[in-house]
Amino acid sequence: MEKSERTVAELVLDQLSLFGVKRIYGVVGDAIIGLIDALAKQDQIQFIAVKHESTAAFMASAEAKLTGRLAVCTATMGPGAANLLNGLGDAYADKAPVFAITGQAPTDKIGTDFPQYVDQQELMKPFASFSATLANQDATVELLHRAARKSLDQRVVTHLSIPKDLFMESTSAVPRALPEQIEGFSSFTTESLKQATSMMKTAKCPMILAGSGAAAASVEVEKLAEVWGAGILTSLGGKGLLDESSPFLLQGIGEGGNPYAADVLKEADVVLLAGTAWWPEGYVPSDAQIIQIDTHFDKIEKSIPVKLGITGSTEEVLPLLRESLQGFTRAEDWVDRCREAKQKWAEQNEQEGNTAGSPVHPSRIMRALDRTVDADAVLCVDTGDGTVWLNRNFRQKQQRIVFSGYWRTMGFGLPAAMAAKLEQPEKQVVAIVGDGGLQMTLADLTTATRYGLDITVIVLNNGSLQMERDKINVMDKKEVGVDLTNPDFIKIAEACGWKGFHVATDQELESVLESALKTKAPALVDIQTSQAFFPETK
Repeated sequence: MEKSERTVAELVLDQLSLFGVKRIYGVVGDAIIGLIDALAKQDQIQFIAVKHESTAAFMASAEAKLTGRLAVCTATMGPGAANLLNGLGDAYADKAPVFAITGQAPTDKIGTDFPQYVDQQELMKPFASFSATLANQDATVELLHRAARKSLDQRVVTHLSIPKDLFMESTSAVPRALPEQIEGFSSFTTESLKQATSMMKTAKCPMILAGSGAAAASVEVEKLAEVWGAGILTSLGGKGLLDESSPFLLQGIGEGGNPYAADVLKEADVVLLAGTAWWPEGYVPSDAQIIQIDTHFDKIEKSIPVKLGITGSTEEVLPLLRESLQGFTRAEDWVDRCREAKQKWAEQNEQEGNTAGSPVHPSRIMRALDRTVDADAVLCVDTGDGTVWLNRNFRQKQQRIVFSGYWRTMGFGLPAAMAAKLEQPEKQVVAIVGDGGLQMTLADLTTATRYGLDITVIVLNNGSLQMERDKINVMDKKEVGVDLTNPDFIKIAEACGWKGFHVATDQELESVLESALKTKAPALVDIQTSQAFFPETK
């Protein structure tokens, strides 16, 4: 039986629960006390209290990337709302459906010099595709629906600011479910499939670029590659789609990818993009015919010179394309070319991954990682030198990789790992972070302790912002500020209730990682890492 009266805060939670929201990430603040009170009185939605609002937004972004569902973060007005911006920038850049709820000045103080007041619609403008202030309690459901539908339909950030006093106002408005079509749609036509098939049949040097949007179609990607005679390249987000042993998989390309695949891709005459907006400039062919499959074609904004776009899911479209290619004679010389690039890189990768020495070489760390993590683990990668080394040397199975793609923010790894563990508690969750990135969210080690999240954080501790150092050196410029003053990460982790592990030499890598990964508590592995120059720095 529906309640006849609710507070606005209670209505917000009931409506979000109908949208499928399981948790809200945030920091308690004065302007959202009404929302906090409502959260404390119910058990449909869990409130995850973090140490900094950027962590809240990072966690929401990571959850949205993992699940495709609406993920929610909250903050108070003024500095709280401003602190959300970095994480919202990540969600905006990577097309993650995130909804931010912020407190605002009381209704009679909006537009005045009230402490912490700022025009939040202007504040959110660079990132939020929809942003509004609730002006009347009876408009709550309508505004929540507008925000949720836009976030889910277009995979964008949306935002609602609610005045402090309105949270506690009563309303008779009733929450309602979203229409069914928001779950996903396909609008491709028979004609578009015919056009795609016609283009694909002209290919002598075909390639498939696959990303996280093809997660439900990994088997079909491989089957299509076999029929078409195509090499497969994956974005970092698509790295776990196929096992490293897949015969047509050349791994990634670009910074951190297979160095022998660059020349192969440049020779391609037809390229199929499956569930990705990844187009690594400087590595791509100049005159290939490009077909892109995606459910949302605002992704075309990534400046990919697409000739034919097919609006639909990869799991629906790829089998149809494969069937239409039956009888196609693939170019065996091209298949051999792709296999040669795969084999050459496999041999070099194996050699790099066995690099000995102390401090430990990043390639050796990635080799130890691919030997010890679960085949279905979730790997949350911070931005920095570790990202490119993982892309280069980690030999995947079916692991899911979560990262900051286009925003490329440091500080993402730890929050993402916590969100992943909350969402998928049965999975092994590992964060790969640099010493610089970890220090941006170090306070939130206690958040993992608070919620009993047995994640493993691997710290590549080389005492520097190595990626920036490499770029400075390539440009022949002078450096300052790239050396880090690091704390004792083990002592800090243990003070926060974590188990700490230290690695000084490559001989102990696998055994220490195995111990950390088996620990039924948050575990931090501090690896003394060499300041190795990344070979493809530009």
